[in-house]
Amino acid sequence: MFFGPLLADVTQALGTSGTVSEPGFLARFGVMLLPLLAVSGAMITVAVDRYLVCHREQINSAEFLAGVRNVLRRDNVVEAISICDATPGPVSRLVKAAILAREGGRERVEEAIEEVGLVEVPRLEARLNVLATIGQIAPMIGLLGTLFGFIGVFRDLQAGGGFAAPAHLFHHLWQSLYSAAGGLAIAILSHTAYNFLVGRVNSIVLDMEKASAEALRLVAEPAVPRKP
Repeated sequence: MFFGPLLADVTQALGTSGTVSEPGFLARFGVMLLPLLAVSGAMITVAVDRYLVCHREQINSAEFLAGVRNVLRRDNVVEAISICDATPGPVSRLVKAAILAREGGRERVEEAIEEVGLVEVPRLEARLNVLATIGQIAPMIGLLGTLFGFIGVFRDLQAGGGFAAPAHLFHHLWQSLYSAAGGLAIAILSHTAYNFLVGRVNSIVLDMEKASAEALRLVAEPAVPRKP
């Protein structure tokens, strides 16, 4: 039977036990292994870094603004600024800028808020374009590995006059399939991480917009006179 020798050759190519050892498994990606490892490493590094930044910068803005409002109503500006300094995130820095600019009137407060936004929003969005780029090029890298695998198939067929050992053919086919699967997997994970992080950034920006309106009201509210 034809399939008996064929399966024997494939089993021999995979290993004497019929299973894939780790070095052989990695070798199945062929020449595209290093590019795929590079883009996957970059994707993981950027995704984890951006997640930690968003997790650190997002706060309970309603609770924070309520605390600052109560302090400002007692005309305790120093304590309000201390609360802002002790609270991480762009919302607290935005409110602090509004409090420091309150003596210049509403226009100066709006300018201070806008200046903070111009600094904070790009910082939140930093390196997200790396994830988008990886999501676009990872399938292309996998496709290139697939083409290299098929080139190897035809090269072996040409060298053997139209015949080649099944183990060699399967080796090149494995390279084609694994490269394509690896590129697609990296692209899927990269797009997922990008969309998730963009959602987190948009949530923080929305908190900043709400805090901007609240900051304008805070600095405009008259302080409650202290009881003698």
